Amino acid sequence: MTTAAQTLSQFAVNLKYDTIPAAVIERAKDCLIDTIGVCTFCSTLPESHIVIDYAKRYGKGGTSSIFGTKEKVHAPQAALANGALAHSFEMDCLVQPGVGCHPGASITAPGYAVAEELGTSGRDFLAAYVAGVEVLHRIGAASRRTTEKIGFHAPGITGAFGGAVVAGKLLGLNADQMTNALGIAGSMCSGLLEFAQSGGGMVKRLHFGHAAHSGILAARLALDGFTGPQTILEGKKGYLKVFCSDGDAKLLTADLGSSWRIVETLAFKRYAAHITSHVPVTAALALKAKHGIKSADIASITLAVGEEVAHHHDIPEPMDLPTAQYSTAFAVALAFCRDPNDPTVFSEASLKDTEIRALTRSIKVEVLEGGKNLLSTRVTVRLKDGREFSEQLDYYPGMPQQPMTRDDVRAKFKSVTASVLGANADRVSERLANIESASNIAQLALS
Repeated sequence: MTTAAQTLSQFAVNLKYDTIPAAVIERAKDCLIDTIGVCTFCSTLPESHIVIDYAKRYGKGGTSSIFGTKEKVHAPQAALANGALAHSFEMDCLVQPGVGCHPGASITAPGYAVAEELGTSGRDFLAAYVAGVEVLHRIGAASRRTTEKIGFHAPGITGAFGGAVVAGKLLGLNADQMTNALGIAGSMCSGLLEFAQSGGGMVKRLHFGHAAHSGILAARLALDGFTGPQTILEGKKGYLKVFCSDGDAKLLTADLGSSWRIVETLAFKRYAAHITSHVPVTAALALKAKHGIKSADIASITLAVGEEVAHHHDIPEPMDLPTAQYSTAFAVALAFCRDPNDPTVFSEASLKDTEIRALTRSIKVEVLEGGKNLLSTRVTVRLKDGREFSEQLDYYPGMPQQPMTRDDVRAKFKSVTASVLGANADRVSERLANIESASNIAQLALS
């Protein structure tokens, strides 16, 4: 019987640029532009230099870029750095409904690094990119959102598989080798959610870097004949049994080649906060604008949110900035005190701000009944003068139901890269928007 890894590998190996619908190619480029923009912004963060310095130390002599810098290192180290950068400030794209994967970070970091090393054409790069996203999404979906219920950070698990596929396709693996790459990647999956309980949230971003690095390692070893179990996904001790509590093997290969998840599900972030905060923050901003609410006017706030949001993101006393960005209450409090559209307001200064902390501490989080999706939220604000206002939303601009346009994506790119690229931002995003015309993406200047 053909295993899921074999079916996914056959799909990835056979996928050709000319057979991919134009809308899929364009969304892949949006994902790429957004991710490189976020990495460029995050390259300026002090904590990012810990990972960048590591990559420089052990990756000397390579030809792959660390985004936002002039540094060139070997592909695995570039993937490590860029994977961590992509998720360093909670601004990278993901999918909705969520399935525990972040296509931008998980596919761009290993894919671009290998493509630069090999001198891959833009068309071949995009074909590998789409293959990686489609496989990544299905592996995530098959978990039925149970990975994080048992304590694993899902993107650290799914990302290794996605990285193996994009790297493996660029390296020219055949179907048997790609199956081995997935089998090897399964033993490199990692990432625990303890950071959300007791601080230490900086490790969250490393889960993405480690997964990207692991994907390249798995693909390279498979190319040279190293093997892994073909039943890695649905086997008795495989992904669905170990990392999930209620997985569905049928979802691993559902609609391959006929339904394109990158178009149907890709979501872009507006704020530098966990995705579960985006609908609540959008609702809070609507209330703030509609009724002229100031933080000093507020007596109390109640957030009615999905069960998963209430379980994982009700953090009234975040201990560090990464954990604050994971806290829905903190993000909503910040929205009433600052402009969350500016990523720099998610800062140590805001974390220590007594007004924001007091408002965060006072927010009550409860489970919303009857929401349309897992992110549906009702924000209720009670003012000190006795008035009460509510706003209930199911989506925010950036979700597939209210998608970003290419102009929106490029505007975000220009905004977040301004401090690094300056006047070159438009030129760089234009190059990425037309990457299919590049004969060798290593020759694209990203600065």
